[in-house]
Amino acid sequence: MSWFEKPAEAPARVPTEAIWAVCPSCKAYVAKAAWRAADKVCPRCNHHERLNCRERVALLTDAGSFKELSAEVSFSDPLSFSDSSGAYADKAKATIAKTGEGESILTGTATVEKIAVVLGVMDFKFLGGSLGSGTGERIRLAAEKAIALKRPLIIVSASGGARMHEGIVSLMQMAKTCAAIARVKEAGLPYLSILTDPTTGGVSASYAMVGDLNIAEPKALIGFAGRRVIEQTIKQKLPDDFQTAEYTLAHGFVDHIVPRKELKAFLANVLRYAGY
Repeated sequence: MSWFEKPAEAPARVPTEAIWAVCPSCKAYVAKAAWRAADKVCPRCNHHERLNCRERVALLTDAGSFKELSAEVSFSDPLSFSDSSGAYADKAKATIAKTGEGESILTGTATVEKIAVVLGVMDFKFLGGSLGSGTGERIRLAAEKAIALKRPLIIVSASGGARMHEGIVSLMQMAKTCAAIARVKEAGLPYLSILTDPTTGGVSASYAMVGDLNIAEPKALIGFAGRRVIEQTIKQKLPDDFQTAEYTLAHGFVDHIVPRKELKAFLANVLRYAGY
């Protein structure tokens, strides 16, 4: 048998995990260890890959300081909603099992460079980070905790918008969360809003944009309706950078763009300036 007819031998060792991460933006290969060490920021093009809520908590807070709040608050299904892909309740339960989170936002108390805060972090992997009744209730409770403890409130947004499986109950959370944050401000406490990729729909139209400071990560998608919908409505071609963090900064909708590596120190400096 000639060499090219000989069956290929099975490799002596089958790798159990890829050693490379591929940047979704520029397609560069980055060693996974370096990718994790850089908090999923591409060293070639500075693309900020999405983080889940636990990764974000680890990035922003002092080690071991985070204590979760309102873990018992989860989704509701007031419409017993179902479509061709299945029941909403089943999808939500499957998402809870997959992500280990009970809702699209994780809330808790923590310290940021030894400054005590109340923190909420959205997770896009939970039904697109959608704003449901459980999300809104967790934010309300976080706001009340901030008032009770006299601590600043920080919310990190990552969302496709309102969770329409819950109908008007979902839309009501826009007003509910803004009212809760208004009470935080009335108590004289800072509210810092961090907008990450993506922050859109009902979240961008409510609590994400009412911070004392609205802070964005580089190149984050920030907007309300999608580009295609807007272009079809106004019959015009939009700029290439439309709805990026840089575009929204230039047009006055956000106050600062802060790279991920600098975000914790930036928050601490802002809070120290505010007297904390």
